[in-house]
Amino acid sequence: MTDIKELLLSRIRDVPDYPEPGVMFKDITPLLADPAAFTALTDALAELCVRHGATKVVGLEARGFILGAPVAVRAGLGFIPVRKAGKLPGATLSQSYDLEYGSAEIEVHAEDLSAGDRVMVIDDVLATGGTAEAALHLIRRAGAGVAGVAVLMELGFLPGRARVEPALQGAPLDALLVV
Repeated sequence: MTDIKELLLSRIRDVPDYPEPGVMFKDITPLLADPAAFTALTDALAELCVRHGATKVVGLEARGFILGAPVAVRAGLGFIPVRKAGKLPGATLSQSYDLEYGSAEIEVHAEDLSAGDRVMVIDDVLATGGTAEAALHLIRRAGAGVAGVAVLMELGFLPGRARVEPALQGAPLDALLVV
């Protein structure tokens, strides 16, 4: 696992003062552009899906789509996008959540999840945890179970893990990297 961590870290670029002064943005686009690194990431996340008995993968808008779709294909699972409110056609199930600066809302097509499903939530970064926490509530409200949450990186200096853990109800939270 040390080799993959080194590979992934070597392909994540620090961008200082983005999107505002004082923030060190972790840019994953160099990782996505490197086929060996992107494949290693996809394989590692797919292995977590299999290990935790997932039957579906939920990707969180937007980078969770980029990571979650190939993970689902690699693991032989269905992929379900969880989108910002108003982006999905037809009937949806929505979940509002609080942010530091206001609130947001995410949606899913509830018919894409069923009582027998065990869902793995995939995203690029766990920061404050609001979106992941809301996704877990949304998955359960749709009648499915939670297999876990898996992210490329967790920002360890932010309270995301503490916010998400109660909503996991014992399901695992895996971060390939903690920065």
